[in-house]
Amino acid sequence: MSVRRFGSILAGNFWDLVKLNLLFCLSGLLSAALFFFGISGVLGGFAFILALAAAFPVGGACSACLFGISKMLRGDPGYLWYDFKRKFRENMKQAAAPGILCTAFVYAEILLGRNVLLGGASAAWIIAGLIPFVVFGMVTPYLFLQIAYIELKISQILKNSLIIAFAHTGRSLVGALMGGAIWAVYVVFLPGSLVFTPLLLIIGFSVPWLLNLVWVWPPLDKQFAIAETLRNHHPGGE
Repeated sequence: MSVRRFGSILAGNFWDLVKLNLLFCLSGLLSAALFFFGISGVLGGFAFILALAAAFPVGGACSACLFGISKMLRGDPGYLWYDFKRKFRENMKQAAAPGILCTAFVYAEILLGRNVLLGGASAAWIIAGLIPFVVFGMVTPYLFLQIAYIELKISQILKNSLIIAFAHTGRSLVGALMGGAIWAVYVVFLPGSLVFTPLLLIIGFSVPWLLNLVWVWPPLDKQFAIAETLRNHHPGGE
């Protein structure tokens, strides 16, 4: 996909991307608040347990957001609130466990990053944290997209995600790096970058997901013929 095409999608769907970002932030707001309470010492370790329990809706919201962004890539007409609400309800239970596990992984990476910033982590620990995070970025989009589009057991979805991610290593890796670029810059330039935190709450998830899906959607679509199936069964779009 060309830069011009990406710019066209971004410009044409910007406010929908903002809305999706806000909806996702709302889904994880309580969990994030409890996690940062834990970091600050409020409620102690119990705050971390509560934070993961409160992450129950995160997976469903992630699947719903990626579904909406993939529709933008396909050029299908969308009704954002209806699509988000429908997919969230359909996928919330199946996506709950993956969402909680992904949230736990992100929190662990934040704690590692915090130790790095405080000077408490060696180079080996930094590398040990970066490699899993890159793999995480390569695999998870395929996982949540399959939850949104395909009726399979979660074990098969996870297996498919790993296979597709590494069968298309180049696309998956570039997608992970492109999708994580905004957050990488934000973390590297802390604490000065804190001034941009409100901007991340507006587009900090949806735009990186768009950058990611530009690369990872084609192999998933090709593997399962998603767009073709939807055209045949729903001529007006899904």
